[in-house]
Amino acid sequence: MKNIIFFGDSLTAGYGLPAAASFPALIQQKLDAAQRPYQALNYGVSGDTSAGGRARLPAVLARQPTDVFVLALGANDGIRGVPVPDTSTNLRAILQAVQQQLPAAQLVVAGLEFPFNISPLGNHRLVRYAAEFKALFRPLAQQFGAAFVPFLLEGVLGHRDLNLADGVHPNAAGQRILADNMWAVLEGVL
Repeated sequence: MKNIIFFGDSLTAGYGLPAAASFPALIQQKLDAAQRPYQALNYGVSGDTSAGGRARLPAVLARQPTDVFVLALGANDGIRGVPVPDTSTNLRAILQAVQQQLPAAQLVVAGLEFPFNISPLGNHRLVRYAAEFKALFRPLAQQFGAAFVPFLLEGVLGHRDLNLADGVHPNAAGQRILADNMWAVLEGVL
C-alpha cells in the first residue's frame, strides 16, 4: 500500500465536519472505487499557517513513508495578511525538505486565492496582496516539478450553500467539490 500525505490546514482537516467528510477521506473513496493501492492520510491542522506547517513537517515525514505529498497550505497566511514572500519561503522550504528526504515522492501543490471577495474598487493594497497571493502557487509547483491544482476552492468559495455558517469553511457538499478539484489532478499523478 502506498501513502498520499495531504498536508494542509482546516480546509484539509475538514473543519467542523466528521473526519469521513473531509476531502482526503473522499479521495480515499475514489481511490478504493478505482482499486488504486493508495492510502489517503489527512495531515490537516486547523489554523495552521505555512510557518506552522514548516515546523511540523519533520514529525510528519518521520511517521509515514510517503509516495505522494500534497501541499495545501497558505489560506491562513492570506487571512492573517502574512507577507507573500514569507509564505513563499515557507512553502518552498516544505517542498525542498520533502524532495531531500523523499526524492521519489511525487508532489502536488494546491493553489489558493485570497479567501475574500474583493471589490475592484476596494483598497488597492488589498487588491495587490490578493494578486500576489494568487500568483504564488503556480510558479512554486513549476519550480519543484509538482502537479498543480489551480484553485482548490474552485466552485466553493463565496457560495453560501457550500460553506459552514462562518462562510469560510466548506460544508460536506463543499468538501465533495474540493475532492473533485483535487482528484481531477491527482488521478493523473497516480
